[in-house]
Amino acid sequence: MSESLLLFALGESTELGSRVAAAMNARLAPLEEREFEDGEHKTRPLVNVRDRDVYVLHSLHGGGAHSVDQKLLRLLFFAGALRDASAARVTALVPYLAYARKDRKTKPRDPVTTRYVAQIMEAVGIDRIVALDVHNVAAYQNAFRCRTEHLEAAPLFVRRLAPLLGAEPVTVVSPDSGGVKRAEEFRRRLSEALARPVPLAIAEKYRSAGVVSGDAVVGDVRGSIAIVVDDLIATGTTMARAAVACRARGATRAYAVATHGVFASGANEALGGGAFERILVTDSVTPADANVSAFAAKLERVEIAGLLADAIARMHTGGSLVELMA
Repeated sequence: MSESLLLFALGESTELGSRVAAAMNARLAPLEEREFEDGEHKTRPLVNVRDRDVYVLHSLHGGGAHSVDQKLLRLLFFAGALRDASAARVTALVPYLAYARKDRKTKPRDPVTTRYVAQIMEAVGIDRIVALDVHNVAAYQNAFRCRTEHLEAAPLFVRRLAPLLGAEPVTVVSPDSGGVKRAEEFRRRLSEALARPVPLAIAEKYRSAGVVSGDAVVGDVRGSIAIVVDDLIATGTTMARAAVACRARGATRAYAVATHGVFASGANEALGGGAFERILVTDSVTPADANVSAFAAKLERVEIAGLLADAIARMHTGGSLVELMA
C-alpha cells in the first residue's frame, strides 16, 4: 500500500476494515475511540495524516453496540478531526449508507433525509462518499455535492450463484415494481455468466400504513428457480411474500439475494419458514445473531473486502471504477 494512503475503520466496522487492509497487504491505521461517562465520545487518528489520502470505513447500520445515529456522528467527528489535522483528502467508505431509503417526499411535509445526511457529511469536509448498492442510485448521486461512487455486489453474487445453478432453469424476480431496474441488471449479469437467457418476473406489492399486500406475479416462473433480488432485507416480509407467490405459481424453489442483510426484529418469523432454500447477503452489515437464528442454516454471507480493497486502490491511483463494476 502506498505510504500516502491511510485506511481507518471505526467501531463495529473494524473487523471488516481489517479484512480490507489484509486484501491490500497492509494494516489499518491506528486510532483512539474513547467513551466518556456521560455518553459523549472522542475519536482521533494516532498517526500523522497531513497531506495523506485518507479512507475511513464505517458501515452505518443500526444494531450492535451503537445506534445508526451514533455511528453517523462518530464518522462525522472523525472526518472533521482528519480535516483539522490537514489530511489532503477524506473519503468515507460506507457500505451501508444510513437514511438512504428516505430520498423523496411521499407525504406532505416529509423529510428528505438523504439530502440532510449529504449536507452534514459535506459540512465536516468529507471529499467523497463510497457506498454499496444504495436504495436509489439517482437520488444518492443527486443528494451529494461532493463526489460519489457507487459499488455493486451483483458481480459477487453472480460469481457465487453460477456454479450452484448449473443448467437448471432460472428466473430473476423483483419483489416489487420499484426494484425492476436492479433485478434487470442482475438478470443481465447472470445471463452472461450462465451463457443462456434468464427471464425476469415481477412480484406485486402494495404498502399502506405499514401493511404489505399483493400476491400476483408478472412473468412465468413455473419449473424454475426463482431468485428474488433486492438491495436489502429488513424484516424479510417483502422478500418472503414474493417467494411464496413464486412457489404457488410453480417455481421449484426460491433463493433470496440482497446486498444488505439488516435482519431487523421480525426477520425470524418472515424467513424462518420454507419460503427460501438459500439466503445470500454480503457482510456489509453485522446483524444480531438472535435475529437470524431461525434461518442461520440457509444464510450465506458473501465477502466484500476484496471489492472495497480494489476500489480503494483504484481511487488512490486514479484507476477506473467503471472497469471494476463491468
